[in-house]
Amino acid sequence: MKRKLEPEPKTIGVVGGGQLCRMFCEAVSPLGIEVVFVDPTPDAPACHVARDQIVGGFDDPDAVAELAERTDVLTYDIELADPDVVENAAEDAGVSVHPNPDTLRTIQDKYVQKNALVEEGVPVPAYRAVETVEDLRAAADELGLPLMLKAREGGYDGRGNYPVKTEDDFEDALDAVEGKVMVEEFVDYDRELAVMAAQGDGETELFPVTETVHEEEILRRTVTPARTDKKTREKAREVARDVLEVMGGRGVYGIEMFEENGEILVNEIAPRPHNSGHWTIEGTHTSQFEQHGRGVAGLPLGSTEIRAPTVSVNILGEEGPRDVSLAGADDLLTSRAHLHWYGKKEERPLRKMGHFTLTDNVEEATVTDELLGEADEIQNELRFEE
Repeated sequence: MKRKLEPEPKTIGVVGGGQLCRMFCEAVSPLGIEVVFVDPTPDAPACHVARDQIVGGFDDPDAVAELAERTDVLTYDIELADPDVVENAAEDAGVSVHPNPDTLRTIQDKYVQKNALVEEGVPVPAYRAVETVEDLRAAADELGLPLMLKAREGGYDGRGNYPVKTEDDFEDALDAVEGKVMVEEFVDYDRELAVMAAQGDGETELFPVTETVHEEEILRRTVTPARTDKKTREKAREVARDVLEVMGGRGVYGIEMFEENGEILVNEIAPRPHNSGHWTIEGTHTSQFEQHGRGVAGLPLGSTEIRAPTVSVNILGEEGPRDVSLAGADDLLTSRAHLHWYGKKEERPLRKMGHFTLTDNVEEATVTDELLGEADEIQNELRFEE
């Protein structure tokens, strides 16, 4: 029997209303899916495209309970969601959660996440849990220096990371990073890669491997296909398939990786669409956001075939906090580039305010220097004005 789309739109509830939820709303609307979300910030970025916003914290039982009562299935756009609160609200309302709360629990603690991956044979950098200077010294003796000290919970975009270069850094590192911590060996990688991987109702789909370019641990741009050899790209996809074996529940997972001497090591996983996959909006037949909606709603997954080589560039805040608008976008708006402005009025240093993508000629097999140069020219023209 062939599957039929429901005549009435399915409503998805999202914990978190940032730019990921905003782009998610834009992607699932053509499927007849509406979105209600909960976020503590009034007029969050997603409020202009979602059906409704519930103003409340990510761990607010009442707000999340209301979200569950008003929707058919729950998901999240941020790992700060409280898995216990989400699980209890979903059970009381009789709705499902994807990815499931146990997956969120695993993801939220980077040490627990790494343990789960190792148990399934997924390659990761060497790591140790530490609490004291003595623990850190023992880890340094075993793994060598430098090391990267990481907050086990709550860190993102480089926050909660502290490089440990010498023994003189031990005390400062432990003082700088709050809460439970771990250390990882320093990976002298050739490049950073990412794979957006999707689980549906008994099916999986992998997006093409992308290269992620970071500065100061903040993603600046992606280049797809990744500028590495075909064998390495296929190895990255194989590792991504193995990662999915650890993850429970439908939806998209952002899998960040290191490529080192032809080998792949998994860095971190996000149980949601990810900045590394923004290029898919224009670069593939089904974007990561639509795919997440399809998976969460139990619809068939879409094609992840690449349309054309694609570059995506983040537009980051430079000053602030201050209220700003984007200026200097004439070249962008009159070119083949695609602008995604997130509707965040307040600029802060390195805050993700938007992004743009450029696609190359379809007949090109890789991103050309000309396309990268055009992206640089557009980026140099953009500025913020109060």
